[in-house]
Amino acid sequence: MRKLIVTADDFGLDVAVNEAVEEAHRRGVLTTAGLMVGAPAAQDAVERARRLGTLEVGLHVTLVRGRPVLPPAEVPDLVDRNGEFHWNLVRAGVAFFFLPAARRQLEREIRAQFEAFARTGLEPGHVDVHNHMHLHPTILALVLEIGRDYGMRSMRLPAEPGGSWALAPWLALLRRRLRGAGMVTNDWVLGLEHSGAMDTARLIELLGRLPDGVTEIYFHPATRPSPAIEQALPGYRCRAEYEALVSEEVRRAIEIAGAELTSFRRLRLHQEEQERCCVH
Repeated sequence: MRKLIVTADDFGLDVAVNEAVEEAHRRGVLTTAGLMVGAPAAQDAVERARRLGTLEVGLHVTLVRGRPVLPPAEVPDLVDRNGEFHWNLVRAGVAFFFLPAARRQLEREIRAQFEAFARTGLEPGHVDVHNHMHLHPTILALVLEIGRDYGMRSMRLPAEPGGSWALAPWLALLRRRLRGAGMVTNDWVLGLEHSGAMDTARLIELLGRLPDGVTEIYFHPATRPSPAIEQALPGYRCRAEYEALVSEEVRRAIEIAGAELTSFRRLRLHQEEQERCCVH
């Protein structure tokens, strides 16, 4: 059976993002959100999630293009002169791999983000990494090791059908590592190729060729523009993505595709139930 996880990334980036997440869950098809614990509106996001009760919230680990949870002076090799994580992903990835000091700072920052999420009191859902940086073997190893201490059981696999051949070896490694660590994960993801432009028409078109198995579709919704959103997500059509999530046409397209809306937590509970049945 086709199962569909519908996720909003960057929960906590801005109040306009948080509004979109709340409304898309209440009135639309959104099942899951990834919380940026160090973002400016993170506390507002946590309060909304507590009120909702039914929204699965996971940790959106942020190590590039954002701000650290730790004071910038404690992670000098991860940040620029403004105290923000580096925007150049290649430069950051090289530093993560070759600089022992950067790796030690990464470990402390990742643990600080898991600890900050734990302090929210929210039941942990899944874990993913901003800009899919868990494709980097150093980050993946640290997230798996540290996440185990905080009960991490689910993680995003950013494998898009027909995706870039250049990513294939990294995705194969990631898939093996997640399976080896016992992580519950999706089979496919949609939203990579059209990130920031997942409007109603494009979403309906993608749902018309939804693959078998578990697919996660991720979005960056917002109810309105803001300086923070424009800086973090330049060129993204966040309002259009929000409108897609609350569209009745999209809901009908999901039904026509024969897909069941779910979340990482529900997948995990289903797997645990199957394991208990096998034991008995």
